[in-house]
Amino acid sequence: MKNTAALFLIGFSTMLCAQHISSDSVLGVNELATVLKPETKAEFSEENNITDKQLAAYFRRKFTERFFYDYHTVDNRLALYNEKYHNFEDHKSRAQDHISKYADSTQWVLPFNYLNGDKVNAYALRHLARQHKMADIILTYFNEDRDPKHIQYFETQMRSLNTALESGAYEKIEDGNGVYEVFRSGYRILNWLWIHNLILNEAEYSDRDQLTTIATLLQHGQHLYERNQEFQPGNHQTRGMSALAMLSILLRDFEGTELWYNTAMQRLSEHLDKEINDDGFQFERSVHYHMSDINNYYYVYQLAKINNITIDTSWKNKLEGLFSTLAKIAYPDKSAPVLQDDTEIPWAETNDISKVMTLGYLLFEDPEFGYFASDNVDDRMYWFLNQNQLHLLQNIERKKPSYGSLALTDTHYYIMREGWNANDKMMMISAGLDKDKPDHQHGDMLGIQAMANGHAILPNYQVRYSLKDFELFKNSMVKNVALVDNELQGKQWTSNKGGSGFGKFGNLPNPTVINWTTHKDYDLFIGKHDGFDNVGVSYSRQVISVKNDFWIVKDNFSSDQEHEYKQVWQGHYTNENGSNLLRATAPDASGHDILQLYATDTVITSGSRGKNWSQVSKLNEKNFSFLTLIYPYEGYDNRIDETSETLNLNEWNINASLSKIQNAGYTSISKENTAYFFNANNILFKELSVRTSKNADFIIQKVGNTYRITSTSADENSFTFSKLKSPEETKTLLPGETWEL
Repeated sequence: MKNTAALFLIGFSTMLCAQHISSDSVLGVNELATVLKPETKAEFSEENNITDKQLAAYFRRKFTERFFYDYHTVDNRLALYNEKYHNFEDHKSRAQDHISKYADSTQWVLPFNYLNGDKVNAYALRHLARQHKMADIILTYFNEDRDPKHIQYFETQMRSLNTALESGAYEKIEDGNGVYEVFRSGYRILNWLWIHNLILNEAEYSDRDQLTTIATLLQHGQHLYERNQEFQPGNHQTRGMSALAMLSILLRDFEGTELWYNTAMQRLSEHLDKEINDDGFQFERSVHYHMSDINNYYYVYQLAKINNITIDTSWKNKLEGLFSTLAKIAYPDKSAPVLQDDTEIPWAETNDISKVMTLGYLLFEDPEFGYFASDNVDDRMYWFLNQNQLHLLQNIERKKPSYGSLALTDTHYYIMREGWNANDKMMMISAGLDKDKPDHQHGDMLGIQAMANGHAILPNYQVRYSLKDFELFKNSMVKNVALVDNELQGKQWTSNKGGSGFGKFGNLPNPTVINWTTHKDYDLFIGKHDGFDNVGVSYSRQVISVKNDFWIVKDNFSSDQEHEYKQVWQGHYTNENGSNLLRATAPDASGHDILQLYATDTVITSGSRGKNWSQVSKLNEKNFSFLTLIYPYEGYDNRIDETSETLNLNEWNINASLSKIQNAGYTSISKENTAYFFNANNILFKELSVRTSKNADFIIQKVGNTYRITSTSADENSFTFSKLKSPEETKTLLPGETWEL
């Protein structure tokens, strides 16, 4: 790629080159030859009298060379597609839905009605503008005896948009529902390119029809070019610039398209630099938008490779990193957690990443990507694979990933991982807020999700923008978080200007990650946020993964006034033992217990959409900490025995005599030569005495004759250590810091 400054100079000094392609009207078919580049015209014997037949034949030949696959192979591809996906009825249903709602020569500005008389709302208009069901109509054409009415419908609906453009009777961008808004226009271009190549060999799609589509795409390209001279954050511009780059490669025979390419690649490079964090995650922090960006960059990267266009190495590295990041956050069952605005399957508790990881394998042939892959890509993406990639699908090499516990330190996701066996445990902590565009962020600050024994035991839920309770499912009552009184983390809710259902919070907590430590025996996360400052409450959360056993969550609240402090836990729980022990049991008799080691007062169970959550509360306290143990188990005999007077957790003991209590109120969880202490300031562990300047949380591990002390408190503390008959040593430890003696 060329230097950024040079690209701007080229763009502004030669804009007149593209002046014949208008963004406000569509060229007539007979005008297309006039905007061909001189070198393209020279390929015709009579360059001043190029016929429609000659021009259409020329572009069919060029699409054979330039597109993702040769249109002559559509029938063979369709047979394999139907065999792989078995979704003919889905395509037919979606096609009928679109045709039953919209006339072929439809309107493009609100208000207007569906064919059945009901009003078309803003949400529906946006999807009409994307033309995402038009591909279903064309696939139905092939599977239903090639009835020409389907192609005619596509052609007429495209022309109706061109007519609306000429008359100005279309939704403008300023109204929030713009038909030519960069995302919708880009999505429409992608769908129309897909359709164009599908039907290039069909008699119903005449030379003139083909050239009308090309002329329409040229107008779209010029519109995108003129209106995207500056970077705009977010996936909307990325989608549009991906489409513009595709057009500039496929239709590079026309004057000015090199400017389209330069602008599109410059914008996309800026999005890669600014919106793909250094840790590899897309800045909006959502798996859904992360995978969407993969697609946006894939189309351009793959098309450039096919056309022998060199793309900067940083593109390859960033794109490959997007796939690696999905592997890093994946659950042991090869799915991914639900993060922020994930919208593919409302109320699902995991994300299926198998098809996008299959795409990653086809691009980079990395066996660790192959580990997550299925034998198919997404059904849409199938139509953008080349022949070699289809062959690769038949023999995918798979290798179990090597990733352990890790942090995505820019996006602020923290993964506590036991391993990659199907029943292994994993927990993810969300502790980030994008400063530029937190539109897709949920009220889940310092929230956790977990999987154990093949089940999402502390789930989050996918959402759908158009549902009336979207705000509920985007906020804190359906997250595994701590709350105060009636405060939720997400505040100042505003729905989208266009009324599509999408909305965002005007105010979300600002997080601070205090410590992240990963060790062979434990992982430690400590963080805080300011979400309750408005009611005078300071808050922090500590999370410890005791590897191969359980998790400890400690929520700390401090205030000058009394409040109700809460933890919210997602899942279907029973509470026969009151608020201090919640239990969920899966169909295979595995389950998990949520045990409170400090007494709580109440538990309330609520739910919506078939999802349930329990709210555990401590009432009328100024300062309080929940000390919570999340204990997964397999089978009845391995649960926490609620009937026993002493609590034993897979050989771990709570407040055992192994550690002699020197002060009232502290809690210990100990096993052999390791103990976790909470709210302690004077203890004796074996021959080691520990005093602290204030109540503290810490881990002691005895390895041979060495003691390893790690502070797990949310703030620094002064520790005084002494072994029997040895002088005292004093050390101030920061959160997560370790001292050995």
